[in-house]
Order: sequence, then structure tokens, then C-alpha cells
Amino acid sequence: MKYRYVKAPPGYRLVKPKTRFESIKFAGSLLLITVGVMVSTTVAYPLISYQITYAPKLKRSEILTPNAAVKNVSANEQAPIFADEVVNTALDYTDSNNWFSGVQTLQKGGEKSLVSTLTIDKLGISRATVRNDHTDLKQSLIQYPGTANPGDLGNTVIFGHSVLPQFFNPQNYITIFSTLHRLEKGDQIQIDSDGASYTYAIYEMYETTPDDLSPLAQTYNGRYLTLITCTPPGTYLRRLIIKAQLI
Repeated sequence: MKYRYVKAPPGYRLVKPKTRFESIKFAGSLLLITVGVMVSTTVAYPLISYQITYAPKLKRSEILTPNAAVKNVSANEQAPIFADEVVNTALDYTDSNNWFSGVQTLQKGGEKSLVSTLTIDKLGISRATVRNDHTDLKQSLIQYPGTANPGDLGNTVIFGHSVLPQFFNPQNYITIFSTLHRLEKGDQIQIDSDGASYTYAIYEMYETTPDDLSPLAQTYNGRYLTLITCTPPGTYLRRLIIKAQLI
């Protein structure tokens, strides 16, 4: 069998030209792939970065005594006390309505309504409102009912919402605690309440499970502050606990 090769004339294309519809379909597919990769990277990168950079530091290897951590004194301290309304409930505090099971008691006059403000200069959070009389984390930070008021003996417990860190806005209560994991031991938190200002120094940071109620414990050997949010930011898998003591 013989073969003959003929040189194509100028302008001749061996590949069939794409129709306009095929070009639009190709461009659309390429755009969707690009957007999908960008979205996946936007979500995945912060989570992977958190797991590599911060999660190892937040593993709780030991339970620190507040005074021993901040003032280097003896660890022989009073055992924590849990409020009945906090312990004797099956709480799932991924739902803020379940976080605050004592709110009905407050509405009946069981506890005085209190409005405070919280400032964390390192994170750009300035005078964020803290309330103990509602459960809507979109409106403010929430002080858990039954916990000590700022400056009082005991443990003031404050909840805040978090999302992916790239959406952090210190003036938006949906995102306000998204960068809480970037704090370090020794960093300061200021609470202004009832005409007085209180400064707390962080002595412990750790992750725990959603059913761990120990961060709500009341220990009356000092004046403490606990901040709680979900972690890794943008998920509800675990809880990030920031514990501080009045200085």
C-alpha cells in the first residue's frame, strides 16, 4: 500500500473549529472549576493552618491552678463548685437556647439584668456588649446565667460566636470571636461593668468537647474570666476555652 503526503494550503486547519456554543461551554466549565478551587482553598486553608499552627498548642496536658499560673503560688486551692442549673441539664451548646437554660429564671426576676463591655486590644475588639438577659449571639456576647459578675469572686463565663477567620469583623457579633485562638498566655482582656473597669490576664488556653461543663465551674478563691467559642473557627466540632484572672 502506498501513502502520499500532500502539503496543506495556507490557512487550512486540521482541527475542526469550535462552534460558539462549544467555546461558551468550555469557558463556563473552566470558570466553575476555578471558582470551586478558590472556594475549597478559602475554606480548607484556614482549617488546615489552624490544625497545624494552633491545635497542638491547645491540647490540654494538665489543669492549671489559676493562682499558680499567674502568681506562682501554691496549688492547694479550693475545689470548683458547679451551679445546679448548669450541671443538672443535658446541654448541647451548639444551640444558644440550650446554652442558657437558666434564662427563664432570669425573666422571672431570679437574677439582675447586667450589661457590660469587653475589650481585647490585641484582636481589635473594643467595648463589645456583653449581656446576661437574652440568648441571641447575633446581638451581643452572652454572659452565662448563674456565673459571677465581672470583678466578683468566682468565674465570669462569656460566650461568643465564631466563623472562618477571614470573615472576622470585631464589630459583628457573628464573627467577633473568630480569631480568639490567636491570643496567648499573658494577653489582657478588659471588662467594663457597673461603672468599674477590670483587667484580666490569660493564664490558660485549651480545647475541649461540647459536653464538657467544667469551664462553667465557680471557684471562689479568686476573680476569674472564661471566654468560650466554637473551634476550629467555622465549625462546631470543639470548644475553645480562654481562662484569665483579675490582675
